[in-house]
Amino acid sequence: MSPSPVTLLVSRRVAPARYRDFLAWTRRGTRLAARFDGFLGAGVLAPPSGGDEYQVVFRFADETSLARWTESAERRDWLREGTSLVHDSRVRCASGLDAWFGAAPPRWKQAVAIWLAFFPVSLAFTLLLGERLAALPVVWRVFVSTAILTPVMVFVFIPFATRLLRRWLQPAALPARRVASD
Repeated sequence: MSPSPVTLLVSRRVAPARYRDFLAWTRRGTRLAARFDGFLGAGVLAPPSGGDEYQVVFRFADETSLARWTESAERRDWLREGTSLVHDSRVRCASGLDAWFGAAPPRWKQAVAIWLAFFPVSLAFTLLLGERLAALPVVWRVFVSTAILTPVMVFVFIPFATRLLRRWLQPAALPARRVASD
């Protein structure tokens, strides 16, 4: 199994009237990161109107590649150049889909949410169509029920259940951590 790509997510509050300088400095940092093996890309998300917190994203092929960059003297020098531009930095590392979509809930919570959606739908299906399907051989009963229930669950009831249970399903946000003097 190949290693999972790793994303360095950096939130930086930019000093007033230094936005252009900050963006130029960030472009230099991206060019610097691109010289390191395993670099996959980078991007900057501007804050909403009136905000001062930029989100900077660096992607690397694996943790080793990211570590080579984050621990490099070149990066330390680049960070030092930007100290007057940035008030505060928060850094988080994430791998796989967590980097883009947030961590998935624990599997047991997913199972409970699916069961809570599936039970009433399955019960209603059995009460409404169970007697009509009773004459069919078991393989055909299962075929008909899964052919009907699967899309109903996937497109209607599981999304409804996850919206209803979203606060319970989502784990607490991962705390920000510092990486090599960010």
